Amino acid sequence: MNSPAPDVEPVLQSIEIAAIKYNGVSSESTNLSLITEEPLSIRVEGEPYAVVMRTPGDEIYHVAGFCLSEGIVDVPGDFGTIGFCEEVNSNVTTVTLTAKRRQSVAHILNRKGFVSQTSCGICGKSVIDDISQAVDRIDATITININQIFYAAGKLIQYQPIYKNTHSAHGAVIFDANLDALAWAEDVGRHNALDKAIGKVFMSELIDKAAIGVMSSRLSYELVQKAARAGIEVLIGVSRPTALAVTLARAVGMTLVCARDANVFVFCGEERMAS
Repeated sequence: MNSPAPDVEPVLQSIEIAAIKYNGVSSESTNLSLITEEPLSIRVEGEPYAVVMRTPGDEIYHVAGFCLSEGIVDVPGDFGTIGFCEEVNSNVTTVTLTAKRRQSVAHILNRKGFVSQTSCGICGKSVIDDISQAVDRIDATITININQIFYAAGKLIQYQPIYKNTHSAHGAVIFDANLDALAWAEDVGRHNALDKAIGKVFMSELIDKAAIGVMSSRLSYELVQKAARAGIEVLIGVSRPTALAVTLARAVGMTLVCARDANVFVFCGEERMAS
């Protein structure tokens, strides 16, 4: 696999923007750090596959995680090359596959749109059916208790420097069964943050150790799908999940948890909960 070239200039993940601060009594001019957002085009085998809006940085891992969640690859060895198109810091990435893999996923490359995209014209049942066919059911090999859930959720902020600067970045952390952090990432989009974190454990060949994921957002069906493709058994969010996310998590055997304030809500997969 091609190694990404080193950055020739710093990745701009936030910029200073002028604003007027009002406090009900007076106003004053100030500058605030805002998170950056730019398009990233993902080309597979020379053809456009997807365009996502993301915060620049970790593009190679982002694309690797995205390709795993889409079913384009199953192992890092399925990639022929993965890198930038033409120049470093480009907003275009290009992926090639081995000949064997390219043949086996031709039906995926030929479809319109990507599985994790929320779009009109699809219903909940078709989403569950399509994703369940692409994801192996997750066996329950770990247990987790309430204290461990709060510990994992509380650790998230330690891996969110962009959020601390801009107050507008989503974060994702992936832990092993012992609650040691394997990878983490931030992005303007919660699905991008998870793709980046998954991409890091995937390309580092640590994905077999990935057991618990923590997200800074509500859990949507796209996040469940991505986590399931990575074999994550427990997915924790700080807000309630969507109903479709719970349905999908049940279908693939995942434990879905909301940890907020002093409460933990387990929506499915309660067999992994220890007393």
